[in-house]
Amino acid sequence: MDFSWSLEQISFKEQVVAFAQTELSNTDMVERDYQGKFSRESWQKCADFGLQGLCIPEAYSGSPARDLMTTVLAMEAVGYGCADSGLTLALNTQIWTVQMLILLFGSEAQKQRYLPPMCSGQWIGVHALSEPEAGSDVYSLVTQATPCEGGYVLNGRKKFVTAAPICDVALVFATTDPSLGKWGLEVFLVERTMAGFSTDPSQDKMGLRTVPFGEVVLKDCFVPEENRLGPAGAGFTISHSSLEYDRCFTLASQLGAMERQLEQTIDYAKTRSQSGQPIGKFQSVSNRVADMKLRLELARLLLYKVAWLKDQGKSAMLEASMLKLHLSEAFVASSLDAVRVHGGNGYLSEYGIERDLRDAVGGVIYAGTSDIQRNIIARTLGL
Repeated sequence: MDFSWSLEQISFKEQVVAFAQTELSNTDMVERDYQGKFSRESWQKCADFGLQGLCIPEAYSGSPARDLMTTVLAMEAVGYGCADSGLTLALNTQIWTVQMLILLFGSEAQKQRYLPPMCSGQWIGVHALSEPEAGSDVYSLVTQATPCEGGYVLNGRKKFVTAAPICDVALVFATTDPSLGKWGLEVFLVERTMAGFSTDPSQDKMGLRTVPFGEVVLKDCFVPEENRLGPAGAGFTISHSSLEYDRCFTLASQLGAMERQLEQTIDYAKTRSQSGQPIGKFQSVSNRVADMKLRLELARLLLYKVAWLKDQGKSAMLEASMLKLHLSEAFVASSLDAVRVHGGNGYLSEYGIERDLRDAVGGVIYAGTSDIQRNIIARTLGL
């Protein structure tokens, strides 16, 4: 197990950081956060740089594929260089829970149709699994896929879908028979232009406001058989892989955000003075900074180990749950520490410190709540 990086990988990470700091450092971030406005311009810049196509073969992305480890490192770099956590969540969601599943389970025709427009930034793909009554218990979903001549008719509603209001295609999980539980699952590539497909308007939320969340509505939506992902009956296998990749890598950019946050906090603690000395000299402040560093490095080790396991073709379900649990909760704790160190300035929106805290809270919910991750870890340990 070797977590060292080659000179080429380090150089590429530096290129990604420079790109994010230069092209994605929106001066209107506070206003867009307030308005809940997604930057399609930034999305296209990411595609032009090659982010959406990082680990996708050149035949579909137009550029040589990077290996999985390098892709994870690059997404960490984006989080470090770009303060728009809504944008980075949308990027990671499409890369890991839509494109990766098409690459792993899709037919050649599906790869040719869906991967190029997503890699080029023309299309936005979303992952539609959760439902109003099927959140943590994902296998109790009731969205129905009724077989018919030439395909399936889908009826149901998906909730909390990242980027749903602006999506072009949705990876939809549905059941052919609710009584079969996970064994009745099928997965479909449903395009916005298909009759019976619609999305509800964006829902206001606490954080991650720069990417819209919404519902995908399917009403007598006919989906041709060639749009089913994988062979009939493969839905459970695909969902298992989906959840693992989601928990493994969707938070990769948060690691970079935590490093940026730590550096900002250290700089502030060095330059802000009270009682004749920098506040970093006060033990209560320096201890918080030390805790932030510890959380960051533990999260880094977990992320790199999970990336290494997946790169080796190994299962990482336990490790993914530990990573998801630690990284998401570490970002919340460190964001709160950053606000405390910055004091009144940290509480004001114009400084961007409190935004990290609001954005971080979502991480303990999406891709499986912290409680679910603890249950998985305990169950894997035989409890």
